[in-house]
Order: sequence, then structure tokens, then C-alpha cells
Amino acid sequence: MFDLGGVLIDWDPRHLYRQLFDDTEQMERFLAAVTTAEWNRKLDAGRSWTEAVDELVAAHPEHRSLIEAYHVRWPEMLGDAIEGTVDVLREVRATGLPIYALSNWSAETYPVTRGRYPFLEWFDGVLISGDVGVAKPDPRIFGALIERFGVVPERSVFIDDVAANVQVAEALGFRTIRFRGADDLRRSLATLGVLPGD
Repeated sequence: MFDLGGVLIDWDPRHLYRQLFDDTEQMERFLAAVTTAEWNRKLDAGRSWTEAVDELVAAHPEHRSLIEAYHVRWPEMLGDAIEGTVDVLREVRATGLPIYALSNWSAETYPVTRGRYPFLEWFDGVLISGDVGVAKPDPRIFGALIERFGVVPERSVFIDDVAANVQVAEALGFRTIRFRGADDLRRSLATLGVLPGD
């Protein structure tokens, strides 16, 4: 089971906001204090974009255009596929093992992503947090994955770049890999017997 953002897809608000700010420090302050990670996580957990943007504009009216850009120009936050990891995904797929994606993503924006990255069609199943109304690291999203796809944690490998997500998955019985790059991932999968070793 693969996470998407930060593992297979280079998603980063900075791809957009570098175009909107001349000063990097101002941009970082805006991202840290206005369009915060927690605000974005609520979108991932199913909150509507209209409601989220309206609330933030009411709290920070001086930043209206910058906040609205987070929604209307969201596709510009998508970078390239992380090709090294896509290669690993291709290798895992070639083994015939079922592969799944489990990702924190808004249900409203995920459809944009699907058309941009052909490898998303390789998965036997994709579970998006916005579709189930709960986001990692909440254990309930792992429960939804198990129920929907019949995944057996002890016979599965969960790959994510966020430590908290990995820790919760491990506590639920999954074998886990904290993503630190494609080469490390390939070695870890070989150690677990998913891919052949050298």
C-alpha cells in the first residue's frame, strides 16, 4: 500500500505560491500561519472547499486572493511524478501482488490528479481520505482500507513518508516502510521479500 503525495507525487503548495510571492520568508509565514497544515488536513478529511475558504477569508480578509488561489489554482501545486518511486511501483506490480493506494487527499481535487498521472490506474484499489471523511493518521482510515479491499495487515506492507502515519499502521499490525527515497524503498521491499534482492 502506497501513499501518494510525497511518495509518488510531488505535491507542494510552494509550486503555486512561489509564483505569488516575491519574498520566500513571507510565503513561508503565509503557509505556516494562514493556509496551515491543519487547515489542509480538514480538507483531506472531507471538508468542503467552499466552506474552508470562506472561513479562512473571514479570518484573514487581507489575504483573500492568496487564500482563494489555494482552491482555484490548486492544480498548480502538483509537481511531477516521483519517477524513482514509480519505477519501484512498476516492479511491485510486475510481481502480481495486489497494490493499493491510501492517501490523504480532498475528494474534490483527487479527480484532477487522476488524469495527470497514468500510474494511478495501476492500483487494484485507491482509498482517498476525503471520500471516507477521515484522514491519516486516524486509525479509522486503515479500518476502512481493510474493510473495502480485504487487506490483511500482517500480510501487507504500508509505505508512507509521514512518521505518524507509519507508527499508527505499525500499531495496527501492518509491516511498514517510512519512505526516504526510491533506492531505500527498493532495498526495504527486497528485505521483506516483496522484490528480489541483488
